[in-house]
Amino acid sequence: MIIVCQNLLKNTKINGITLYPFIFIKNPEDKNNSVLINHEKIHLKQQLELLIIFFYLAYVIEYYYHLIKLKNGHQAYLAISFEREAFAHELDLEYLKKRKMWGFWKYLK
Repeated sequence: MIIVCQNLLKNTKINGITLYPFIFIKNPEDKNNSVLINHEKIHLKQQLELLIIFFYLAYVIEYYYHLIKLKNGHQAYLAISFEREAFAHELDLEYLKKRKMWGFWKYLK
């Protein structure tokens, strides 16, 4: 379910965030942004595979690992395996139909 929630993402550079089972987006026009929505749907699939709570745990651990290593918050975010998979395939609107389970695994550094 896609929810426009400008207050949640106010004062951030984030245009969308997925908190299973919802996709929150900042701007109403982004409901039609197929690339952004596809990116967030990839996260929905990842969250289901890791039974939701383990996704968030792994996400935070991986973020802090990369933050310590790279000393840059944005670079740490981009290095997270879940984000790497989502960014790599956000333009492929058919990706989720052919994606193999645990597809993020090959993006672990």
